Amino acid sequence: MLSRRVFLQRAGAAALAFGGLASAPALAQSYRIDPVRGSRGFGDLVGGEGDILHLPPGFSYRVLSNTGDSMSDGLLTPSAPDGMAAFPAAGNAHQCLLVRNHELDSIGEEVGPFDGKPEAAAGVSSRVFDLYRNELPVKGGTTTLLYDHRSGSIERSHLSLSGTVRNCAGGPTPWGSWLSCEETLAGPADGFGRDHGYVFEVPADSRGLVEPVPLRDMGRFTHEAAAVDSSNGIVYLTEDADGSVFYRFIPDTPGELARGGRLQALVIRGRPGAQTRNWPEDEGEPITTDQQFDCDWIDLEGVDNPHGDLAQRGVADGAASFCRCEGVAFAQREDGSREIFFAATGGGPKKIGQIWRYIPSPDEGTATERKSPGKLQLVYETRDRAIMESCDNLAVAPWGDLIVCEDSYSAAPDMRNYIRGITPEGKIYTLAMNAHSDKGEFCGACFSPDGSTLFVNIQRPGFTLAITGPWSSARARRA
Repeated sequence: MLSRRVFLQRAGAAALAFGGLASAPALAQSYRIDPVRGSRGFGDLVGGEGDILHLPPGFSYRVLSNTGDSMSDGLLTPSAPDGMAAFPAAGNAHQCLLVRNHELDSIGEEVGPFDGKPEAAAGVSSRVFDLYRNELPVKGGTTTLLYDHRSGSIERSHLSLSGTVRNCAGGPTPWGSWLSCEETLAGPADGFGRDHGYVFEVPADSRGLVEPVPLRDMGRFTHEAAAVDSSNGIVYLTEDADGSVFYRFIPDTPGELARGGRLQALVIRGRPGAQTRNWPEDEGEPITTDQQFDCDWIDLEGVDNPHGDLAQRGVADGAASFCRCEGVAFAQREDGSREIFFAATGGGPKKIGQIWRYIPSPDEGTATERKSPGKLQLVYETRDRAIMESCDNLAVAPWGDLIVCEDSYSAAPDMRNYIRGITPEGKIYTLAMNAHSDKGEFCGACFSPDGSTLFVNIQRPGFTLAITGPWSSARARRA
């Protein structure tokens, strides 16, 4: 959230410690191996002074884009790159398309695509969702990049969604589009011309600005991320707020979200209004990782949500309450089973993160699902910030592991953000560390369609990076 987006003083990258070395105020946070569930994964991280990333041996990174760069359409690369997904480029196996969010709201000193180019904004006014103070388009939206694996560079880039607010995360669809989510309830009282807090769909192959159509039946709330079950088109949605609920959207026509559908909230069977965050001050027995709960779903009414109370109404009707749900990812396993993972960034006894798994019913979204209900399980709950802290964006690796972006803005002098991995067996390892002095969050992690490249954003100062290396060794371990 923007209120947490502050620059922290440099902790001294040259003093970084690895592999169990005790941290001290002068050192960057060292990562530890979880004594119960830990794994060295690809190995200890290495890196030099001045590097942006520290990575395991054999891996390297390349900076693809910086905030303020000129794009192919003549506009500027906006600040705050966030959620992102990679899609095949039709007719060229050596290229892929990246659709990237920008978490901006025109309030504060941030780079927008039309900065210094008001004439360009006037030329696309019919494709802009909203203006700020009736002047330039709101700075949030998406950009689309064409990446070439052979050259390792961006071949083309352009603004693809304009005039939206705080496009935080979202998710890819199986039909080749990106769902861009507004993490806000802003409206005219805040200087905008329209209400915000919606999901917008951006086809990955669009060569210019798309028509900005809010998917109103998917609800108006502080949207964070979205994941689509490829077997039935159901969309699972998260909300970044304490007291949020876990949503699903059942479309009237799978693959055609603009035609409408039903928005629902998850209920833990037998525990109406369950509080799941496990804070020490909460009443009742905490939820543990060895428990699995049957689930039901309730329809939500008034999803246009003019009073910003959709989640509160859902909890009052029996929905489970979560603390700051952020990343969500869909996994299709080789045996045909499906899993939905989502992060509750503020959950757990230390208030630094939980990861949940929802296993859909074989009859998910149908009238018979109550006979074989979906199931919810707490997969991981962090109690040590050196092992995992503030889990946010999630992605599923080609070999089946869950990739976790950390989003900590702790004021601790040793704070660093990492990319973590979690195997299907629950083993945790570390993939990368942000060694840049601004210590920004990782976001938007996604693999290229061919599995050769992990793309990721560092929100501030604003980098998009490509990580390559021996990913095949992970596949070999799974064989």
